[in-house]
Amino acid sequence: MRRRTISYSRYGFLFCLPFILAFLVFSLYPILYTVFIGFTDLKGVATKEFHVLDDPFENFKNLLFDNDLFRKSILNTALIWIINFIPQLGIALLLTAWFTNKRLNIRGQGGFKILFYMPNMITAGTIAVLFSSLFAYPMGPVNSLYQMLGWSDQPINFLLDKWTARGIVSFIQYWMWYGHTMLILIAGVMGISPSLYEAAEIDGANGWQQFTNITLPGIRTIILFILITSMIGGLQMFDIPFLFQNGGPDQATYTAAMFIYAQAFKGQYLYNRAAAASMILFVIACILSALLFYLLRDRDAARIRREEKRIRKAETKAAKGGVVNV
Repeated sequence: MRRRTISYSRYGFLFCLPFILAFLVFSLYPILYTVFIGFTDLKGVATKEFHVLDDPFENFKNLLFDNDLFRKSILNTALIWIINFIPQLGIALLLTAWFTNKRLNIRGQGGFKILFYMPNMITAGTIAVLFSSLFAYPMGPVNSLYQMLGWSDQPINFLLDKWTARGIVSFIQYWMWYGHTMLILIAGVMGISPSLYEAAEIDGANGWQQFTNITLPGIRTIILFILITSMIGGLQMFDIPFLFQNGGPDQATYTAAMFIYAQAFKGQYLYNRAAAASMILFVIACILSALLFYLLRDRDAARIRREEKRIRKAETKAAKGGVVNV
C-alpha cells in the first residue's frame, strides 16, 4: 500500500501570491502604461481621450533635439553624480581598508560605522534645510566664519553661484551615501577567504599590495553593484536639488527627475512628454549598466570559459569525426 505524501509546494505559491499581485498592480502595470503614453498625445488633467501619434517617436525627438532644458537637466544630473560619486567611492574604499586591516585592530569599529552611516538616516528635507541655513545670506554660519577669518569683508551669497550650488548638492549626496557604500564594501571584504591574506603576508606582501591584489579583485562584483545602483539613483536624483534650491540658481541643479516632475504635474500637465523622458532615462540606465558590466567583467573567468568551450567543441568534432571514419 502506497503511503500518501503531503505536497507543501502549493503553499509556497500561495505565500508568493500577494507579492505577485502587488508587483503586477503597482509596478508592472505603471511601467507598461508609462511606455504606452510615451507614444501618445496625452496631456491635461482628467483627459479621457488621447491617441497614438502619427509619428510614434515625436515626443522622443522633441526632447532629444528640440528641448534645451531636458538636455541641460541630463547634463546637470551627470555632473552632480560624477562629482559626488568619485569621492564617495574613494573615501568608502579608504575606510574599508582601514576597518578591515587586522594589523591596525581598531577599537570601537561599531561606533565609527554607526557614525559614518548616520547621515543616510536623516531625511532629505532636514538636510536641505540644514545646508540652506549653513550657507544663508547675509547671516549664516559659513558667512560668519569667512568674515571672522578675514577671508571676506562682506557677506557672500554662495547660492547664487552655479558651481557652488552644484558642489553643495554633490557634497550632500556624498555625505549621505558614503557610509552606506562603506558598509557594503566591508561586507564584501569579509567574504574573502582569510587564507589569501595569510599566504600573502607569508610571501612578504605589505598592506597596499594585499589591498590591490587581493581585496580589490575580490570585491569587483560588489563595486559593480555599487556603481550600477548609484548610477540609477543618480538618474533619479530629485529630493535634495528640489528642496535645496528648487533647481537653481539659473537651473544649475535642475535634474532629469525634476524635469519629469515639472512636465507631469506643473503647467500643461504633459504626461506624454514626461513618460517619454522617463523612457529615455531608462534606456540610458540600461546602456550604462551594460557598459559597466562589460568593463568590470572577470576577464580571467571569461577566458577560461572560452577555452573550455573551445575544448568541448574540439572534442565533439573529434568524436563525430571518429564515428564517420568508422
